[in-house]
Amino acid sequence: MLKMICAAGLLACGLAAAADPAPVPTCTLVPGWTQRGEARSYVGDNLFEYMDGNAEGYLIYGFQSMHGVSCAKGPVTLVIDISDFGEADSSFGMFSANRDPREPMAKLGAGGQIVPRRAIFAKGQYYVEIAAGPEGDYTATLKEWMAAFEKIVPGTTATPAALLWFPAEKQQSLRLVPESVLGIRLLRRGYAAQYDFGKAFVVTEASAESAGPLLLKLRARFTDTTAARAGDEAFQATDKYLGRLCFFRKGRYIGGYANVADGQDPVALSAALAAKLP
Repeated sequence: MLKMICAAGLLACGLAAAADPAPVPTCTLVPGWTQRGEARSYVGDNLFEYMDGNAEGYLIYGFQSMHGVSCAKGPVTLVIDISDFGEADSSFGMFSANRDPREPMAKLGAGGQIVPRRAIFAKGQYYVEIAAGPEGDYTATLKEWMAAFEKIVPGTTATPAALLWFPAEKQQSLRLVPESVLGIRLLRRGYAAQYDFGKAFVVTEASAESAGPLLLKLRARFTDTTAARAGDEAFQATDKYLGRLCFFRKGRYIGGYANVADGQDPVALSAALAAKLP
């Protein structure tokens, strides 16, 4: 029945129906391409069968499922995969972890990038990636495919709100850290921004009631802490590994700065970050 529907053109968008809510790529999305080999489908339990050694990098971002297909046109082969990460922050986090910071972004979904043999983008809870071979520059081909996918993959094109919390000036990188923010297990998941003068972070807890005890546990990790004025409550300290730091709580958010360079005030930086939070 599915083949009959596809033949009738009812799925001209290039997505095949599936029990899994994630979209399924087909080679008919762009004219002139044919499928090579069997289609792929993976979940967390068997993803290692497809990408042994790299599966963990997907799983830590909340990977749920993947659908993929290889498409051929003459000597060129495209390996196409669409992964479902359950929510937009995680898919964008996966994109941020895989993009090349030396290359420009592309206007695709919430964020995208196209280089000669590889293209990626995040949109809503989905992360799309295409690898082209053999050796060569397939920029034009990848642009055509990604533009087509960008139109049919559902989801928001808005970037995570957290990206606006961090100052853009002198920012070197900003990404979702899926576990152990700043190397501290208590800070289970959050955003971290690297600057030339230190590192900022924000972790979102379930509620202010759970964030308060967490800040107390964090403070207990350090010696010679003193109270500071940032957010609803805060402390500052100097640590062997995290240097000069200030951590604060504002509502259900825990944030602050670490490894702050001389000449910068970690409390003032943290207070400014706290002011940006909802």
